[in-house]
Amino acid sequence: MRSIIPAMLQDPAATDWNFPRAAAGVALLVRYAGAHGVPESHALAGTGLGTGASGPDRMVTAAQELTVVRNLRRLLGEVGADVGRTYRPESFGAFGFALLASRTVLDAMNVALRFIDLSYAFAIPRAEVEGDRVVVTVDGGRLPSDVRRFLVARDATAVQTLLDGLVPGGVGGRLRVGDASAVLTFGVAELDRPLARDHPEAREQAAAICADLVADRRQLTGLPQDVRVLIAQQLPTGTSSIRVAAALGLSERTLRRRLAAEGLRFQPLLDDVRRSLAEAMLAGPSTLPVEEIAVRLGYAGATSFIHAHRRWTGSTPRFPG
Repeated sequence: MRSIIPAMLQDPAATDWNFPRAAAGVALLVRYAGAHGVPESHALAGTGLGTGASGPDRMVTAAQELTVVRNLRRLLGEVGADVGRTYRPESFGAFGFALLASRTVLDAMNVALRFIDLSYAFAIPRAEVEGDRVVVTVDGGRLPSDVRRFLVARDATAVQTLLDGLVPGGVGGRLRVGDASAVLTFGVAELDRPLARDHPEAREQAAAICADLVADRRQLTGLPQDVRVLIAQQLPTGTSSIRVAAALGLSERTLRRRLAAEGLRFQPLLDDVRRSLAEAMLAGPSTLPVEEIAVRLGYAGATSFIHAHRRWTGSTPRFPG
């Protein structure tokens, strides 16, 4: 067996939980709630997300997902560990694909830590080698106190479940979960175990997709990124600085002041979101009609969208004949 040293386990790319995340994480919570008799509307209460609006192609703020967690905890109790056991690599889209395409357990763990902000984690895990054991610590010390126990149990159990799903028989880990943190340990030899789906080309493709996704998400952080996420959610029904501020629990004046403090304004952020979404829709395998794109971007009609596209790119958008 080759020598495994602590430096081979990377630090997590994110150290704080307050980053936007794929709405697929909310969809998993809603699905769990539904399986236990909680209607979708009850699970999403207070999020500003409509029923059926938590698809995997959308983004939500951390605050919105926390609201869903609070709803589940209020309605079902401390079921975090049970929720964590429902997670599979396939639950995480490109992130999960990258895990499955890894060469060894060690490689999969480093992929997870490198792209941790593509996961649904709130209690960020850290991993190190101590003697002949790998120690994964899931720390919820920075989480809101009312959901800390739920999220620590969910995220730690999800880590164990995902690791055990990578290799036959699992990694033989022992998990101890407390109110504010959890520790998972397993033998260091497990890091060398190969994954059955190891495929170099698939691994490179998955890593490239994940890198593209995190590059977009890491361009802005904090309030500006939350503003972008909320704009994208609200576009089809009409967004404005007033609506976004209300969703953030701020006055419009406070929102504008806080954006200005970071050298930003609402209208350029709105234009940037519209342009990014338009590029994605126009580049898709089945391009939407111009009228549908205009509606999804919150324009009054196709003409307004075409004018905007010309302003962005200097050309008229190309649509299927």
